[in-house]
Amino acid sequence: MEPEYGVIYALTLGFLLGLKHATDADHVVAVSTIVDDSKSIWRGLWVGGSWGLGHTTPLLILGIIILLFKGTVMDKYESIAPILELGVAFMLIFLGVQVIWKISTGKLRLHQHVHNDGSHIHFHSSHEEDNETPSNQRVEPIDIPNPYFRLKSFIIGIIHGLAGSAAVMLVLLPTIDSFWLGLGYILLFGVGTIISMCAITLILGLPFSMGQRFKGINVTVSGIAGCFSIMLGILITYDFAFGTTLVPF
Repeated sequence: MEPEYGVIYALTLGFLLGLKHATDADHVVAVSTIVDDSKSIWRGLWVGGSWGLGHTTPLLILGIIILLFKGTVMDKYESIAPILELGVAFMLIFLGVQVIWKISTGKLRLHQHVHNDGSHIHFHSSHEEDNETPSNQRVEPIDIPNPYFRLKSFIIGIIHGLAGSAAVMLVLLPTIDSFWLGLGYILLFGVGTIISMCAITLILGLPFSMGQRFKGINVTVSGIAGCFSIMLGILITYDFAFGTTLVPF
């Protein structure tokens, strides 16, 4: 293979692996448990983007170290990867329990406001709803795509970044001779992951942008996401404890 084709192949592979990686079930389930806080599909986009940035950050750091020290670091990473995967399992269980708790206690629900410029729909906790008044509450229409950084989503992305199928991307790094080519490979993997997760959260955010009329659907979607998150976390924990492969990723 000619050098220029090798470069194109490596960079394209990184990007395509990133697109595929974001669709892993544990990633989608984890994000689906927090996208209900996003208020609209556009804010859901930034939830996905924050997750992608968090996911890329540790991979970029570890990837650079692997490019510099090659197989030595990769061997050590592979030895602790199962422990990192267990951390993902605990996080999934926590997120699922959090969603079920919010639903059962009514801590998160849609609330509709009527103002002079029209009706706007927001998410509130029950405490916020009891204390808000039109005079002291900042109104933000649901259809304005204000970008914002979501720290919770970023942290979840970091936890996912060093576990699971991300290792597939890292395994190839010791075989790449050029540091800059390897760096480009990592960055394009990250770009692909961010784009894919943004698209996923846009889709997941649709039920929560439909308003009060579809409140039952919103609660159902959140409940299903929470239950799947708990179940997946338990299965990953079982695999870790007993050496099984109930979760094949």
